Order: sequence, then structure tokens, then C-alpha cells
Amino acid sequence: MDILSLLVGSILMIGVSGASKVNQTRPFFVFGDSLVDNGNNNFLVTYARADMPPYGIDTPSHRPNGRFSNGLNIPDVISEHLGSEPVLPYLSPEMTDTKLLIGANFASAGIGILNDTGFQFVNVLHMYLQIEYFKEYQQRISYMLGEKQAKEFVNKALVLVSVGGNDFVNNYYLSSYSSRRQQYALPDYVALLISEYRKILSALYDSGVRRAILMGSGPLGCAPAELALHSSNGECANNLQAAAELFEPQLVQMVQDVNVELGAHVFIAANTKLMHHNIITDPQSFGFENSKTACCGQGPYNGIGLCTPWSSLCDDRDKYVFWDAFHPTERASRIIVEQMMNGAYEYMKPMNLTTVLYLDSYM
Repeated sequence: MDILSLLVGSILMIGVSGASKVNQTRPFFVFGDSLVDNGNNNFLVTYARADMPPYGIDTPSHRPNGRFSNGLNIPDVISEHLGSEPVLPYLSPEMTDTKLLIGANFASAGIGILNDTGFQFVNVLHMYLQIEYFKEYQQRISYMLGEKQAKEFVNKALVLVSVGGNDFVNNYYLSSYSSRRQQYALPDYVALLISEYRKILSALYDSGVRRAILMGSGPLGCAPAELALHSSNGECANNLQAAAELFEPQLVQMVQDVNVELGAHVFIAANTKLMHHNIITDPQSFGFENSKTACCGQGPYNGIGLCTPWSSLCDDRDKYVFWDAFHPTERASRIIVEQMMNGAYEYMKPMNLTTVLYLDSYM
């Protein structure tokens, strides 16, 4: 048994005194795509926006706010576990000095690992542009805190990254004749994504990131949008499932390799594909009634297009895994975050978020 396993085992035996430290507030930064975007695209000229009702229907205001959800999304729920309010989208005019010290969300719906992913959405914040905004953010807090303290502030932050799914859905498999499909066989394309993702992790590390949760590809072929296009009997789309099966283990291996090079567990691989799979294949065990049809949408499985005021809308969002054609309901997001917090090694490698927060509270 290695030292990490012994340490994790001892943490599980610690009582209330340890738990209080886990919940200490720390800065939180978010990078990625629509699964974690909480409104940046509302400030861009783009087709990838969640700015119409009934998005946000279950928030206190019952109004859309840029999240692709009926309520809270995954970063919002993580913020609750951190004991903090949700971080604002970095482009928001409400991002005052006080809000900067909570953290920031740089995510942008439609983006992927590759810069050409999401081109059809016109104007989105690709990953390297998100990292540039992160550097700008650090300059802003340097004026407030001083350069040394600002660096320490960023180093102690928790970071969440969600990227990769769009590289399949909105790039490789966007059409039968997509340029990437003409260039690469699927295994070679996955290898390209992993190679480019590694460069993104290096850029994040060079920008001061020292602890990051990396979400996996998710249930690519099982989303209502893919069922509407490719399924006649409710079975997940085989091509996208095959892509996820290739991508996920290579992502985990890449994370392990990068951490060995860095000499620290900087990056944590969250197997959100498996988390989603468990919910989708056995929804009743999680209290859901429907894991194939979106709560809001149109067409087969409510999987065509975005959710709009003219869409079919379910009455009880808590009974549905999917809110719209691609994104989980708030309740599904809460279950995913619970797995991130407390899931076993098969879900969180090398350790879950509760363990991360506990260890970091003593550094």
C-alpha cells in the first residue's frame, strides 16, 4: 500500500474537527465549455447562449442567467461545498474587486480542446483565450494584493476544467464530411486531443494552477441530442460512445504522467463519463424517472435544438437527468458533484475532492 492510500485511509477516520477545515473557503476558478459556463457567452456575439426562458426557471429569479441548466450547474454546487457564493463569469460587469477575490469563471459554451472546435458558434472563448483572461485576472488582483500575495492566492485556488466533449460532438462528428474526420482516424484524433490537452495543462500550470479537477468526456452518445439523431430505440450512439471509451482512459493516463513529471498531484481526473453512465443506465436508483428524454426541447427525445420559450417543458425537473439536449438538470449536477466530493478511486483519480480539500487545508 502506498503512502497516499494510507493517508486517504486515515482521513476517512477523522471526525468533525477535520470536516470543519475541509469547508474553509478558497478561491475557485473555472475553465471550459457549456457544462460549466455560467454566463460569459451572454457577453459575446455567439449562437451558443442560454439567455432565453425557460433556462434558469428554478433559480430564485426564475430568469435565464447564461447557465445551460434549469438552476445551478456543476461549478455552483462545488462553490456550495467550498462554503462560497458562485463565482461570476469573468466578462460580467458585476466582477468588482470584492467579487474577484472569490474567484472567476472563464468558461465559454461551444469550445473544445482544439481551436477549430465550435467555429459554427462564431465568437467563443477558446481555451487559450480563457487562459489569457486568467492572466489578466491575476494582474488585476496584483494591484489589489501585491504581486507576491496574488501569486500565493492563485496557487492555493481550486480549479475546475471541463473540455473535450465538443471536440467530438461539434467537430469530429459534426458531419460525415468534417475536416477532422477526413484528416484522422478516430484513434489518431483522440491521440491528437490528448496531446493538445497536455499543452493546455502545461499552460495552466505555468499560469499558477496547483490543484485542478479535470472533468471527463461525459455521456457523449447518450445525450438526447444524439438519441434524436442516431437512435431509433433509445440506445446510445455507438460512434460517440466508442470515442468516449478511447478518450477517457488516455486522459487518466496523461494526467498521471503529468503529475509524475510535476512531482505532485496537481491534476485530478474526474470520471464524469462513468458518473453519468451510472445515472443514465439505472435512473430509478438515483430517484429519476427519465434518463433519455430532455426536460426541455423539441423533436425526438426533446433532443433537437436548444431549449426555448416554445419548447416542450416537463413539469418536474427533478425527475429528469437531462435538462436540455446536452446538459444535466440541477439535480443531476448535484449527484455528479457528490461523486466528485466522495467518490471512490474509480471515479476520482488519484483522490476525491473531500480528500483534496482536507490535505490542502494543512498546507
